[in-house]
Amino acid sequence: MRILIDTHLLLWWFANSLLLSEQARTLISDPESTVFVSAVSLWEIRLKESLGKLRLPPDFEERFAGESFESLPLTAAQTRQVALLPWRHRDPFDRMLVAQAQVEDLTLLTADEVLTAYGDFVKLVR
Repeated sequence: MRILIDTHLLLWWFANSLLLSEQARTLISDPESTVFVSAVSLWEIRLKESLGKLRLPPDFEERFAGESFESLPLTAAQTRQVALLPWRHRDPFDRMLVAQAQVEDLTLLTADEVLTAYGDFVKLVR
């Protein structure tokens, strides 16, 4: 499975949080899965950190580099797609992840039920 991991799931993964469901943990750790992390998620994380809304461990970058996640850059085609999305969700970061998943033919893994309104490519994990 080719997975795009939502920002909150990524944070829960690194925190080894109980909020990360067993289903999500299994899909992310499956050696048959290719798990992508979007530049958009990293932007959101750093933005929240700079606003004091999020505290990252000092070794966040080293731990991130140690994972087998694939990087997903933001492209012009993806930004064009976000303009075509219906307004089912207002968060600009989530909307961009939806657009990226559509353009790149990825399954968007999320715990945000609202995102499932965008289609079957969004997989709700709880």
